[in-house]
Amino acid sequence: MLRPFEPSDADAYFEWMRDPEAVRQAAFTASDPDDRAAFDAWLARNLGNPEVINRIIEVDGTAVGSISSFTIEGDRELSYWIDPALWGRGYASAAVEEFLAIEPIRPLFARTASHNVGSARVLERNGFLEVGRDVGYANGVGAEIEEIIHRLD
Repeated sequence: MLRPFEPSDADAYFEWMRDPEAVRQAAFTASDPDDRAAFDAWLARNLGNPEVINRIIEVDGTAVGSISSFTIEGDRELSYWIDPALWGRGYASAAVEEFLAIEPIRPLFARTASHNVGSARVLERNGFLEVGRDVGYANGVGAEIEEIIHRLD
């Protein structure tokens, strides 16, 4: 279900990350999700960083999302994105479960916008616990919102 990123995945990845409802749910997104040049530069930085683990989530030979881990401010973080047309099918939960076998570092953190109940459930199903909350400006909603911090030991 998880495979390495291929250059041909970039177009689908860009489309998933600019879907208006997905941007609103994720909240903490690029300042301009339609800026392809900024997306390409971001993707190149991530793919070129040996400390970042990137995988494409694939179902029946079709890419349906992405999942990655990276270090930010000393903490290892998990992030994932599912094609919004395929939400609610269990792909995120299964991908997180599989990814946890690839990513050995614990604790592992993840963050969700407090209004993104589905994403919080995905993390809880995989053993993450809420360990805090923060408030920050969310490009995806154009306002400050509450963010839930999750941790897996």
